[in-house]
Amino acid sequence: MLDQVISLFNLSADYDLGIMQPKQSLSLLTSRLVAALDEVMLKEKPHLVLVQGDTTSTFVGGLVAFYHQIPVGHIEAGLRTYDKYQPFPEEINRRLTTALSDLHFAPTETAAAALKREGINPETIFITGNPVIDALLYIKTAGWLSRMKP
Repeated sequence: MLDQVISLFNLSADYDLGIMQPKQSLSLLTSRLVAALDEVMLKEKPHLVLVQGDTTSTFVGGLVAFYHQIPVGHIEAGLRTYDKYQPFPEEINRRLTTALSDLHFAPTETAAAALKREGINPETIFITGNPVIDALLYIKTAGWLSRMKP
């Protein structure tokens, strides 16, 4: 899926972690992500790591950055259902990523309010909108949807 999105925006990835396998468990995915992202952090030595969404790779990216004492910014921070199994595993990924993050980029006022209720310093919360919705609107206004192959 990522390949389709980055080609749509005429981008390229610096790394392909090559971690996806058919029917792999979340535990296996997590362990493979930790090892692969650890190598990237050691090689690149970033000053800040941005993670987006609520996937396992989002959480693990934040965790590995934390292990390297690199600040983390979470894009789409503060989304909550308050049921750790709904959706699974996304809700727990959201909460764990919040604990690891230094900067919280919330898509809405509601998400920002959730972070504040959880004791997150309001000075670290920024309402930025939803990048997926913003990208779709950008594509629509640029007329790209009509040019896409089914």
